[in-house]
Amino acid sequence: MFNVTTKSIQWGNETLTLETGKVARQADGSVIATLGETSVMANVTFAKAPKPGQDFFPLTVHYQEKYYAAGKIPGGFFKREARPSEKETLTSRLIDRPCRPLFVEGFKHEVLVMATVLSHDLVNDPDIVAMIAASAALTISGVPFMGPIGAARVGFSNGNYVLNPSVDDMHNLRANPEQRLDLVIAGTKDAVMMVESEAYELTEEEMLGAVKFGHAAMQPVIDLIIDFAEDSAKEPFDFHAPDYSDLYARVKAAGEAQMRAAFAIRDKQDRTNAISAAVSAIKGALSAEDQADANLGSAIKKLESSILRGDVVSNGTRIDGRDTKTVRAITCETGILPRTHGSALFTRGETQGLVVTTLGTGEDEQIIDALHGNSRSNFLLHYNFPPYSVGEVGRVGSPGRREIGHGKLAWRALQAVLPAPTDFPYTIRVVSEITESNGSSSMASVCGGSLSMMDAGVPLKAPVAGVAMGLILEDDGRWAVLTDILGDEDHLGDMDFKVAGTAAGITSLQMDIKVAGITPEIMEQALAQAKDGRLHILGEMAKSLTSAQAFSQYAPKIETLSIPTDKIREVIGSGGKVIREIVEVSGAKVDINDDGVIKIASNDQKAIKKAYDMIWSIVAEPEEGQIYTGKVVKLVDFGAFVNFFGKRDGLVHVSQIANKRLTHPNEVLKEGQEVKVKLLGFDERGKVRLGMKMVDQETGLEITEKKEESAEG
Repeated sequence: MFNVTTKSIQWGNETLTLETGKVARQADGSVIATLGETSVMANVTFAKAPKPGQDFFPLTVHYQEKYYAAGKIPGGFFKREARPSEKETLTSRLIDRPCRPLFVEGFKHEVLVMATVLSHDLVNDPDIVAMIAASAALTISGVPFMGPIGAARVGFSNGNYVLNPSVDDMHNLRANPEQRLDLVIAGTKDAVMMVESEAYELTEEEMLGAVKFGHAAMQPVIDLIIDFAEDSAKEPFDFHAPDYSDLYARVKAAGEAQMRAAFAIRDKQDRTNAISAAVSAIKGALSAEDQADANLGSAIKKLESSILRGDVVSNGTRIDGRDTKTVRAITCETGILPRTHGSALFTRGETQGLVVTTLGTGEDEQIIDALHGNSRSNFLLHYNFPPYSVGEVGRVGSPGRREIGHGKLAWRALQAVLPAPTDFPYTIRVVSEITESNGSSSMASVCGGSLSMMDAGVPLKAPVAGVAMGLILEDDGRWAVLTDILGDEDHLGDMDFKVAGTAAGITSLQMDIKVAGITPEIMEQALAQAKDGRLHILGEMAKSLTSAQAFSQYAPKIETLSIPTDKIREVIGSGGKVIREIVEVSGAKVDINDDGVIKIASNDQKAIKKAYDMIWSIVAEPEEGQIYTGKVVKLVDFGAFVNFFGKRDGLVHVSQIANKRLTHPNEVLKEGQEVKVKLLGFDERGKVRLGMKMVDQETGLEITEKKEESAEG
């Protein structure tokens, strides 16, 4: 009934297995990949004919995590998986980005890749397994895919690269100084196709080493997929890339001069309008048959590409007049919004981001519900890309994959320089509103985010800047790396290579390749140019922060207090009675975590102090030898009970009340009277022993101390 093919290798510390033939047999390609006890099923289907008139490649990738994979039931009212989580969206992009360039040029049939997490051992992250499963499923499906690709995760700990570190090792790197890198890499046998990383000020050499290490580590996976496909692959789909060379010749003859003149215009909007006019002129000069040709769009794009790319490689001049290494003009402004906690406007050429920082309390932390368990995050970064930023109209809806991906890239870049939560107990939300875009708005979000947080008074370890690099790689082997690419250079170039970091090192690296990979020489050159560009941008940013930034008067004030974990119950009280009383009496917000860290927040410093004192009176322990102010709560024959420390009472024995013999304490004391007492110690049963006679009841000083001061006077 089943024609099952199974192949396995030992990969790192785990066994990697690929299997096909038992499940989802009606899909064009179906593979279950298992690493350790983490299993992901990838299914590939593709249309056997393109839609009429379609001039783009419609590849759709869906990665989905099923809660049953980790033995969990989803939260919420409906108790089922709903909209994709951020992790699912980002992993879908991880699969899409290295695979998309490897489909045969001209293939425009619809392709669907679905990767479903079936089992998660909470050790091996399913994203890497999903990338491998998808690569294997595409390879055996018969679709014209020039893979396979391999994938790997690389860590960097104690100066050593680590292959596929565990989920726990990669969780919350900011709190784990021994782990300095979380890098995901994908590539073919010969070249790197995609890199995504979160780093903690690694040097260019260390980052390049991580990329080389990951590419070498994935080679056994690529060999496994090839071996697997030899036994299970379907017959290749009969597809021949369309030959539109004659059409291209007619397009070139009809409009090369006008198109070249359009690309010579340096203003983006004027250039865009001129290019549109050139396209219209080309179409108008063609026959009806050529206008109806499905390859017309590809021919026009090829003409645009040849003009833009040829000038750069031949003479080093770009469409806006810059050379290959110059960063566009930069203007930075901070504090531009009066009521926000922090704000910045970062403008680089025709790319602009208005970035706003808001400071909140522990109640504002994001709760993340994931397969490996729930966690909380006190740093949020949201990126918005409205249509007006590129002068277009369009539908405005919830954030798409691009917005989520760009926001996460900026989040990773800034994560490395945030202060520890114990030093700065705020929840930080950064929102980047892209108001203009012509290349690398995600890096503008990094620069603006850094400025905005500093404007809000967030004590960053260092400012962070980012720059996007491009590549023109010609068929004859000539190439040029471009610093600070424009939108057209991204669209018509071969690489989008984004590097963010401080003056000391890289905090995030993202790379996408549109050709069959790049060499280490090209990547080394790109990293070197990116460093120069980053340092230049940091210098421009520094000009807008000439003095220490004041903490916003509109931001909540927060103080922290650490208590022993065995005291948490006392502060909360039965049914939350004590904590509610503290909040009601003080007027401050009080948040307690399981580690005993208490955050007290309010715009009123007096409210914070009141709550602090109430909590301290519950959890603090009195110190022997110290003098306290207390109140007599009960008189007995042998002494007086005094409430002196929160709710703590102690006994002043009748012999310790006064420097004379008393028959009964009521000779000098009465209930409710305020007295000064010294903590003498504890008896064998732990009961508190207090004394009064050695304390001056007016000054609160010990009698001996008073006499010494008088003698000195």
